[in-house]
Amino acid sequence: MDPPPAGSSASAYATPPPPPSYAPSYPSSYTKFNSALNAGLLNPMSPPPLPLDKTRSSPTLFDMMANEQDYHPRTAAGVHSIPAPPQPHQLQPARSMDRQMLLQDRIVDLIGSCSPGNQFNDADSSDVRLTLTSKDGLSVTLCVHRPILVAHSRFFAAKLSDRWSKQQRTLPHIVEISDCDDVEVYAETLRLMYCKDLRRRLMREDVNKVLGILKVVSAAIVFDAGVLSCLEYLEAAPWAEDDDEKVAALLTQLHLENSGAGEVLKRVSLELAPSAVVEEADVGGSCSGGGNAGGGEEVLLRLLQIVLEGKDEKARREMKGLVSKMLRENSTSRGGAIGGDLRKESLYSACNGCLSLLREQFARTAGGDQSEVSQIARQADNLHWMLDILVERQIAEEFLRTWAMQTELAEMHRKVPAIHRYEVSRVTARLFVGVGKGQILVSKEARCQLLSTWLEPFYEDFGWMRRACKGLDRHLIEDGLANTILTLPLATQQEILLAWFNRFLNSGEDCPNIQRGFEVWWRRAFWKRNSEPEQPPRLRITAICENS
Repeated sequence: MDPPPAGSSASAYATPPPPPSYAPSYPSSYTKFNSALNAGLLNPMSPPPLPLDKTRSSPTLFDMMANEQDYHPRTAAGVHSIPAPPQPHQLQPARSMDRQMLLQDRIVDLIGSCSPGNQFNDADSSDVRLTLTSKDGLSVTLCVHRPILVAHSRFFAAKLSDRWSKQQRTLPHIVEISDCDDVEVYAETLRLMYCKDLRRRLMREDVNKVLGILKVVSAAIVFDAGVLSCLEYLEAAPWAEDDDEKVAALLTQLHLENSGAGEVLKRVSLELAPSAVVEEADVGGSCSGGGNAGGGEEVLLRLLQIVLEGKDEKARREMKGLVSKMLRENSTSRGGAIGGDLRKESLYSACNGCLSLLREQFARTAGGDQSEVSQIARQADNLHWMLDILVERQIAEEFLRTWAMQTELAEMHRKVPAIHRYEVSRVTARLFVGVGKGQILVSKEARCQLLSTWLEPFYEDFGWMRRACKGLDRHLIEDGLANTILTLPLATQQEILLAWFNRFLNSGEDCPNIQRGFEVWWRRAFWKRNSEPEQPPRLRITAICENS
């Protein structure tokens, strides 16, 4: 049945006498406490408030009601006490006194913020006086209506049945819910039963508050309309990244799949997202590899392809850093698992595409067509970026062997103006650094082929790289080249380093300075050979006989 019309509120307890005229002034927390006490909202046995500390953090909104079996009924006559409904999980933080007073202030504000005509906490029209008691002694009394509670909550429908109501001889019925972990959230949930538009009411709250309400309305009082409204809010409202785990954990814990929780979880679980979403976000270019359309590998490969084909250089630089970071984090978190990370084949497919475009443009420019000569620097930059990714994943050996065999490309090198071609030598320099630091381990033949094909073009472009490349670490490249040369047999070292010695004396700063490598080769080749050979240590074996 519908509840009676709203009327004026009345006190549930006797109003204490006013303080004498000489009483000192109290903080606002005392004023709110006394107002709530006079209005019958708080138990007279609740402790008085301490001075309010506004710097204290609010209590968690994930607290839940206590288990019903843990309740010990009170012996006071005339009071029907309902233990808190069963909960899937319980938290029992120790509440300090100032935190309790802050809670009381917030509850007073919550109860007093109802719009005119709202029957929530209307003493004249209500037939149930419901007291919420927390484990630490905080007690709040609300004037509510049994028909509304029974109509909205399966928990109250069972506890406050028609049979129970007929057995009560006086009005209002006195009911207590004991051992509440969060009185504030419970009171907020009861107020929602009186709202005509729950979704609009929840729009005033944040995600954490709605999660706390959802835990109560679903697990505690089984308020189906409240559950649906909370889920609709969570599905539509923006979250902070830190809220993802909280939402997913709570919805999984409460088992609300049949209530629409799956739509909410699609925001944080790729497995639940429809593949059509990825298909609709077509950005051009085909992605190699099969698998499901929403898989992580295809998304990463598509992002990679967008960066490689991008036209704005500033945006490309920013997005290269972002995608590299994403690849690094994804590979670390998933261990490079197929389906969650880019496979080696996918990365090399992208590299081969860039290399093919580079060869094509080199041939055009060498033949006199310079209409798209800027593509040389673009594709060389793409290869340099891809090489960084391969080196970081320790799979760059195949790239080095492929680059070392680009003899045709190296032969066309002289026919392209240095201003357009020097970016190509940055790829060679990165390979020297990788070999010199032990990041790329290939055979002696591959290392010799790399130097034979690309060392001369690298020398020719070094001056341009030094002047044009901002942030170029010259010493890192020089050490990488020197160490690469020193991995070869002494006879090959001698041939390469003597040629460098002659070139450096005639080019100066436009030639890399690998003097350290030259000195190492010299000592290896002549000093130790001409010095006294060290005698290997002799082992002395001593036989020990035990006395019989």
